[in-house]
Amino acid sequence: MLSSEQRRVAAIKTARIISNAFHLYPRQRVAIYSPLPDELDTAPLLELLNQHRCRVYLPRLVDTRAKRMRFFPISPSMKPNRLGILEPVGAASIHARWLDLVFVPIVGFDLTGMRLGMGAGYYDRALAYRRWRQTWRGPKLIGIAYTFQRIDRIEAAAHDVRLDAIATDEGVLQCPTG
Repeated sequence: MLSSEQRRVAAIKTARIISNAFHLYPRQRVAIYSPLPDELDTAPLLELLNQHRCRVYLPRLVDTRAKRMRFFPISPSMKPNRLGILEPVGAASIHARWLDLVFVPIVGFDLTGMRLGMGAGYYDRALAYRRWRQTWRGPKLIGIAYTFQRIDRIEAAAHDVRLDAIATDEGVLQCPTG
């Protein structure tokens, strides 16, 4: 278990690594997530994206029965959903295909770009179109994790969407799809 100070330092390091590894620019459409207590904090990344004047989006569950989510502009008004995750209130949503970068939380990952999340499949459903496209694949899908969350091998399911890269507190790992 990491201390709160270790978590804070890892989040800052990861944001710096992302700053050096990915070209961030004004009006770029970037999705991040509201972290749960065990996930890497995105506050330093949000600060970085704001410095670059990116358009920042957060996922919001729109149909919990069908396990669907959409991305909404980040707003000062946030409320927790039924899982306790903060979501933006109001505003029109954007489909994932129109985002440039999507940073996703990770419970575990392997070097092939497979990730374990919390198990509900919201990201896999929102990004399912990536499995069917041959040429245009956007957005770039980047997992955010602590280095120790690496697993030797994760068995892929038919519905899984692979990551293009994984940003950790020690560096960026490029995946075969990226």
